[in-house]
Amino acid sequence: MKAAILGAGGVRTPLIVAAMARRQAQLGLTELALMDVDAARLATIGALIDLEAQETAPGFTITRTTDARAALAAADFVITTFRVGGIAARVVDERVPLRHGVLGQETTGPGGFAMAMRTIPVLLDYLALMRELCPDAWLINFANPAGLLAEAAIRVGRWERTVGICDAPQGMARVAAAILGVPPDALFLDYFGLNHLGWVRAAMVNGHDHLPELIEMFRRAGGMPGLPFAPDFIAALGMIPNEYLYYYYHAAAAVRNLLAAGQTRGEQISALNEALLAELRRLAAAGDHAGMLAAHRAYLDQRGETYMANDTGQRHDLSGLDPALLKAIAGEGYAGVALDLIEGLVGAGPRQMILNVPNRGAIHKMGGDDVVEVPAYVSQGQVRPLAAGRVPEGPLGLIKQVKAYEQLTIAAATEGSYARAVQALTVHPLVRDYGTAKAILDGYREGHGALFPVLR
Repeated sequence: MKAAILGAGGVRTPLIVAAMARRQAQLGLTELALMDVDAARLATIGALIDLEAQETAPGFTITRTTDARAALAAADFVITTFRVGGIAARVVDERVPLRHGVLGQETTGPGGFAMAMRTIPVLLDYLALMRELCPDAWLINFANPAGLLAEAAIRVGRWERTVGICDAPQGMARVAAAILGVPPDALFLDYFGLNHLGWVRAAMVNGHDHLPELIEMFRRAGGMPGLPFAPDFIAALGMIPNEYLYYYYHAAAAVRNLLAAGQTRGEQISALNEALLAELRRLAAAGDHAGMLAAHRAYLDQRGETYMANDTGQRHDLSGLDPALLKAIAGEGYAGVALDLIEGLVGAGPRQMILNVPNRGAIHKMGGDDVVEVPAYVSQGQVRPLAAGRVPEGPLGLIKQVKAYEQLTIAAATEGSYARAVQALTVHPLVRDYGTAKAILDGYREGHGALFPVLR
C-alpha cells in the first residue's frame, strides 16, 4: 500500500511519519512518498524524518520529491497538508481584515476565505492528476479550511472518496474519556456541526449521558485548560462548544486581544518556524542529530503552549493536570486521526470517528451534499455519517449561515467571480457588511498578488 503526503515540508510531517512507523503492521504500508514544492524545506524536514526513522525503523520505503506526478503514481491514500503561499500568505490572511476591525483568523474568519480561494484551484489540479495516476485513491484532507476544501473536492472535483479531518473533535473525545475514567472506545460523543464550528451535545457511556456531569466538573474547577469559555456560559448553553467557536462567541474580544498583542498567530508561527529551520540546518551541518530532534520537540512544545494565546489573552497552563489527562490532550494530533481513518478503510477494524463528510441526512435541515462534521462509521472501503437528527435552532442558524458562505467561496474560486467573492464575505458572520467585505477582498487581491485567483 502506498501513501503520498502533499505538502510534506511542514514542521509536523515528522509526527505523521513516526505514527505511520508505529502502526505499520495495521496499515500494511509499503511506500510513503513525501512531496513538497519547496525543495530546500523538504530536505531539512526530510533529514529530521530520516533521524526519526533510525529510531522507529519503519517497515516501508520513504521517498522525497518535488514532482507531484511521481508522488501520486499508484497511491492508495493521498494526504493533503499543503499551504499555498506558506506562512507569509497566512500573515496577509490575518492582517488584512484586522485593518478593518475584523478578525482575520485563518480558518473561521476571512482568513479562511483567502486561504480557500488560493487553495481550491491547486487542489482541483491535484485531483486532475489523481484521476490519471491513482483513480481509486482516498483523499484525506488536512489542509485548512478542512471542511470547505473537502466540499470543493467532492462537489466540484467529483472525488467521492474524500474525507476532511481535524483533530479538535477527536481531542475533545479523548479528554472527555480521560476525565470520566473510561477507555476512548467506550465513549460516544454526540457531536454536530461544521469543521471548527461544532458542539458536543451528549457524552454517552453505556447508555448514560455524562455531559451534565462534565459541565458541572468544569464549573467547579473554574474552567478547563484549552477550552476558552466561561463555565457559566457552557452551563447556560448546555453543550460544550468546539474551541474555535470562541471566534464567534467572543469576536470583539478576539480582535481587541490580537491588536493588544501586536502579533497574529501567523506572525508568531512564522517567527517560530524560521528559528526552527535555521537551527535544524545549523545542527545538521554540525552533525548534531540528537540536537536536531530536541530542537524539533522544543518547537512543538512552544507551539502548543502558545496556541490561541494571543487571541484569547490566555496562555495554556497544563501544570498540575493528571498525567492521564495530559496524555489525552497530547494524543497523536492530526496524524492519529488520519491513521485511524486509514486503518478503518483498509479493513484493520471498523470504528467510529468524527469526520468531515457529506451530510446525507445526518443533520436535519442541511443539504445532502453539504459537508458536515459529525460522527461517522468507518469500515473497509466506506465512510458513512451517523444520524445527528434535529439540532438546536441557535447552532443550526449559525451552521447554515457559515455553510452559505462556504458554498459562495467555492463558487467564487471556481468561477473566478468577484461578485460571488464579495457575497461570500458579506454573509460571513464575522463580516456582515458589504463595504467591509469589498475592502477586505480588494486587500487580499493586492496583498496576495499572483497567488490569488483572477476575479472578474
